[in-house]
Formats: sequence, C-alpha cells, structure tokens
Amino acid sequence: MKKEIEKVLTMVQEGQVDAEKGAELIQVLKEKEQGTSVESSDTPSKTTSYMDKTLKIRVVSTENDNVNVNLPIKLVQVILSAGHNIASKIPQSEQYVKDIDIDMILEAIENELDGQIVDVKSANGDTVSIVIE
Repeated sequence: MKKEIEKVLTMVQEGQVDAEKGAELIQVLKEKEQGTSVESSDTPSKTTSYMDKTLKIRVVSTENDNVNVNLPIKLVQVILSAGHNIASKIPQSEQYVKDIDIDMILEAIENELDGQIVDVKSANGDTVSIVIE
C-alpha cells in the first residue's frame, strides 16, 4: 500500500489531482487494505466527521509575504504519518520547517482538536496561525 500512497502523493504534487481528491484516494486505499467498504461520494453524509474538517495555515507578514493554505485533515494525517520529516531533508525547505512541531499537529488530529492550535506573533508584527475547522 505504501507504493500506492506515494503514487497518489506524487499525483497531488504534480497537480494531476487536487489535495481533496488525493485524500479521498488515500482513504479508499486504506479502507481497501482494512477490508472495509467505502461510502459512495454520491451519498451525502448526515453528519460531518472530524476527518472532513480542514487544517488552515495562515502566515501574515509585515512585508506582505502572506501564505494561506487549506488542507483536508484526511490528507494532512496521511502525509504527516507517511513521512513528516521529508521537508526537513530538502535543502530549499529546511529553513522553513525546522521550527514546526509536527508531532503537536499529529497529536491534535489524533485527539480531534478543533479550533486554533498555533498562534504566533513576532516582535515585528508577523503572525502565524494554524486552525482546524
């Protein structure tokens, strides 16, 4: 199954499928491996589960270097569980991820934490927030 998940992640990275579709494909792979049936995406769910929520990352810089990222929780959990240290090994991204506590985010997902989980304000006015909604 690891190869199939890697293939889906590559498809997301290359833009062949969007992040939400990638998360659905990975969920199907996991359920197939566990031998459970997959609920049809055409059938509306009566209740929204925690795994249907979104992790939102917001960076607001005083120099207008702003970032807005929205990721389905399903995809976040799979990516972080599959290899959360990949970005720290890539020289171009190492400086940006070295201070992120990935384990804290995984723990928040496992405990179904909702709302704001990170709120950082620097002395020069830059802000970083991570929210699950």
